[in-house]
Amino acid sequence: MAGCSGGANPLWLTEWLTSSLVLRRGMRVLDLGCGRALSSIFLHREFEVEVWAVDLWFSSSENLQRIRDARVEESVHPIHADARALPFANDFFDAIISIDSFPYYGTDDLYLGYVLRFLKPSGQIAIAGAGLMHEIAGPVPERLASWWEPIMYCLHSSFWWRSHWEKMELVNVELADAMPDGWKFWVEWQNVVAPENLTEIRAIERDSGVLMGYIRAVARRRPGAKLDEAIQSVATTYAPQSLLR
Repeated sequence: MAGCSGGANPLWLTEWLTSSLVLRRGMRVLDLGCGRALSSIFLHREFEVEVWAVDLWFSSSENLQRIRDARVEESVHPIHADARALPFANDFFDAIISIDSFPYYGTDDLYLGYVLRFLKPSGQIAIAGAGLMHEIAGPVPERLASWWEPIMYCLHSSFWWRSHWEKMELVNVELADAMPDGWKFWVEWQNVVAPENLTEIRAIERDSGVLMGYIRAVARRRPGAKLDEAIQSVATTYAPQSLLR
């Protein structure tokens, strides 16, 4: 509980997501938007992979202390970085994982092509977190209106994520689905970590999984996919010209 960083239980989601991944000892894994690095520690201890725990909002120094306490500092590396400005070489990771974080930056049409640079050909990219059971057509349902905020429009369904990734023709989507009765786990966890958060709890209970829950998506980078080169700067040459009056 002390290592949680958001509304979802990161260990529950990581366990659910990794049940559909191929992770082997020694693989290099990017845990993107790792929060307080509980998912990163889990990944190493369960699969013996080497993990780069990247987050923008939470302190890498605090995460290092947590990693040291878990005795995995040789294999879990905390890094403070923006998901849109990652400090890694191309083709560096065997897998990229994101727990309850990806919708905050990954809905950009250009983002998948960007982040895939850091993933080896045929490597897996996988996300899990809060999402929709279907896309919202029209106003937000009344049962959710008291809790809903504009930022939540970044949440989408597993069907949306499949379409969003497939249209780029850079990955093969292997899985996109929703957690059975995910809303119940949502409420159960909120009752433990934030029982005073009655607005959210009551909204999710009233919805009962009709719209809100947990979703995941898993894809594999196509070996022959052509990724755009990163633009570091645009070369220009100044040539003096006459001023017109």
